[in-house]
Order: sequence, then C-alpha cells, then structure tokens
Amino acid sequence: MSGTTANSGLPWRKSSYSGNSEGQCVEVADLALAGMEGIGVRDSKNPSGPILKLGRTAFTVFIADTRSSEAPA
Repeated sequence: MSGTTANSGLPWRKSSYSGNSEGQCVEVADLALAGMEGIGVRDSKNPSGPILKLGRTAFTVFIADTRSSEAPA
C-alpha cells in the first residue's frame, strides 16, 4: 500500500450507510480508471488530500475485516 494524491477525475463512492452526512466517512475509487493499479481510499472531508492505495487483495481483506468487526444493529 502507498499514498498518492493523483485523485482528480476519479468517480469516488461512499457507503450507503453514510447517508447525506458529512461525518466520519471514507470514499473509494477504482484506480484502474486513472491507469493505476488498486483501489484508492480517502477521507470524504478532505477530497484533495492523500489517498491510501490498496491492492485488490488487501482491499478485499480490509472490507471483510471491517464487516466482521461491525457492531450488530
């Protein structure tokens, strides 16, 4: 994983759980659309800030670990 700031023009998405809130959210983008490998993760409050770049396998593990640690509703 590495950090990058080349994020302009990418379609960023955030979880539907975030709703319209501008709170503690992260956004993700497929970096292949910008000619890079992996998935970008950034802070929704700082869209021009740094991006955490994860390989696809690492991103899959990140999502699985996040889901398994969520508190029941």
